[in-house]
Amino acid sequence: MILRFFFINILILISTQVFYCQAKYEIEKTDVEWRDQLDEMSYLVLRKSYTERPFTGKYDNFYEKGTYHCAGCDEPLYKSSRKYNSYCGWPSFDKEISDKIEYDVDYKLGYPRKEIKCKKCGGHLGHVFNDGPKKTTGIRHCVNSAALIFKKDEKG
Repeated sequence: MILRFFFINILILISTQVFYCQAKYEIEKTDVEWRDQLDEMSYLVLRKSYTERPFTGKYDNFYEKGTYHCAGCDEPLYKSSRKYNSYCGWPSFDKEISDKIEYDVDYKLGYPRKEIKCKKCGGHLGHVFNDGPKKTTGIRHCVNSAALIFKKDEKG
């Protein structure tokens, strides 16, 4: 009886370890691989959840037509048509491309904030606030430029 109990517990332990070791994201890399792939600021933002200083990002006052992709995995995240100037110092979007973003709760400042991450690689993008344009969604995705790569529309 004790031996059966022991083996059952071992099986439970092994099965939970296998469950927890499964990849959460489609793209999983080691810390070294991320450091090799990304520039320093993109690494700090995407992998360590840093925030770039306001008004310093290359896409803050940038309004060309195209699509903003994740700097970590090249997943398209935001259309330029959803970008607006919120005067906050970071690129702001009122809506993401459907099913490309995941949400988490961030307590780093001591209170809960809605964090946005790339659904494909888990890279930290920024935060969501409820002070966006009332005529559209009322939502502001406040995104770090270092988390993004812009690709211009190829339509002439």
